[in-house]
Amino acid sequence: MIFPVGIAIQILTEAWGLLRASAVYVLFGMVVAGFIRVFFGPSAVGRHLGRGKVLSVVKAALLGIPIPLCSCGVLPAAASLKKQGANNGATMAFLISTPESGVDSMALTYALLDPVMTVARPVAAFFTAGAAGLLENLFAPDRPEARMAPDLSCPVDGCCDGVDCPPEEHRRHHSVVEKIRIGLGFALGELWGDIASWFFVGLVLAGVITALVPDSMVNRYLGGGIHAMLIMLVIGIPLYICASGSTPIAAALILKGVSPGAALVFLLVGPATNMTSLTVIVKILGKRGAAFYLASIALCGMIFGLVLDQVYPALGILPHAVAGRAAEIVPGWVQTVGACVLLGFSVRPLSRTVRKRVGLGNKGAHAGKERCV
Repeated sequence: MIFPVGIAIQILTEAWGLLRASAVYVLFGMVVAGFIRVFFGPSAVGRHLGRGKVLSVVKAALLGIPIPLCSCGVLPAAASLKKQGANNGATMAFLISTPESGVDSMALTYALLDPVMTVARPVAAFFTAGAAGLLENLFAPDRPEARMAPDLSCPVDGCCDGVDCPPEEHRRHHSVVEKIRIGLGFALGELWGDIASWFFVGLVLAGVITALVPDSMVNRYLGGGIHAMLIMLVIGIPLYICASGSTPIAAALILKGVSPGAALVFLLVGPATNMTSLTVIVKILGKRGAAFYLASIALCGMIFGLVLDQVYPALGILPHAVAGRAAEIVPGWVQTVGACVLLGFSVRPLSRTVRKRVGLGNKGAHAGKERCV
């Protein structure tokens, strides 16, 4: 059966509108993420996450919030932290807060949703990560911690190992201008390459929801309450989608009548869980740790979802009325330019993903770094 051209055009039109509204904020978030990468390398935090059952978890949950890694990309980072001496609770907290949030997804949430959701998302991620990490540390049997020396290598380009190279000498290796240039290259190259495909999948799915899903059906099943949260859990747990890719879908659902609490459950569960990552988490943290991980995300997601559904009425805010209003601050021509720039940076990662999916990229499969797309 041929897909109706009119519906296809409507889907693409809705997706283009979301892209225009979000592109400037996505670019801003990616630039900040690049600066975090070169000025604050995640591998350097391992030394802070081994001591203390509580403080280490709080630090890990806080440190994970701004770092833009998907649930696939965070796995090697978390494994590295554990090898450097981070305890299981801190490792679990980092595994949860990192994919659930990030400067890029927070900027995108502000653009497509509203300030309340922009604050609720990282706050819920922090407390969810903290609860899971504390459960693991407080109920895990005492064991001697096999601590390793932290990775002190240069986070910019690995020019030195940080051991044989004194800090005062290393500070002269890279100027601020060079760090900014490398950070921008990382953000718009490697980092955007990792999430571009899922971001555009999210845009298209949001267009499909807007164009095809009846408002009455959404209001009936996802208008609010525990049953709406449970449906979002069932959808989100096995699904793989990054924090940025889940945001336009959540925006489209809210505009259709989904409660902000149910949307928050999807925003928390979707990026943090998928069948592939859960199998790796079992290897890193064990079966008990993986159970704490999944149970904490599900339970905390529902609790914060129910609370958030009370916050909007208390503030006198209609979620569907304020969604996307922040994007109106940006002039229309700037939105269009931002969308075109983002599309330009997306050509290479999208074409690489297409070649990989159709089996044309085997020749270069081992030439570059494997990506989570």
